[in-house]
Amino acid sequence: MATVEKMPMLQEGYKLITEELHRLKTIERPEVIDAIEEARAHGDLSENAEYHAAKERQGQIEASIADLEDRLSRAVVIDPTELSGDKIVFGATVTLLDEDDKPIVYQIVGQMEADAKKGRISYNSPLGRALIGRRLGDDIEVSVPSGDRYYAVEKVEFI
Repeated sequence: MATVEKMPMLQEGYKLITEELHRLKTIERPEVIDAIEEARAHGDLSENAEYHAAKERQGQIEASIADLEDRLSRAVVIDPTELSGDKIVFGATVTLLDEDDKPIVYQIVGQMEADAKKGRISYNSPLGRALIGRRLGDDIEVSVPSGDRYYAVEKVEFI
């Protein structure tokens, strides 16, 4: 029997998914249904580009809805403020020192919340995978497309 892989996320990520799902169901879906009805009224469907475009858009919307519903069904919402310790886990905010002893701060988050420019990296990213399970004071080597990087874990916080 296949096991369902849980998907950790912060409350913020859960909210983003529910808002997007609501938007698709209440705005996008009705709009495309109206567009299909309007295109049908134009007659011959075999050469009706508007109809085919609307049907294709409907398929995309339904696929997106199914994907978001699947993510929500597997969601495990984690509140980092309820965690503690010196081990890096999902939700932790980590201060790293790079090779030049320059501090870099990242929070380990879910895929929907990841934004490297804001210091939020996915637990599935190369650096995220390298950090999970490490502890305060550990040295880390990460292979990224631009080459190998070396970091030292200076601080682990749960904020």
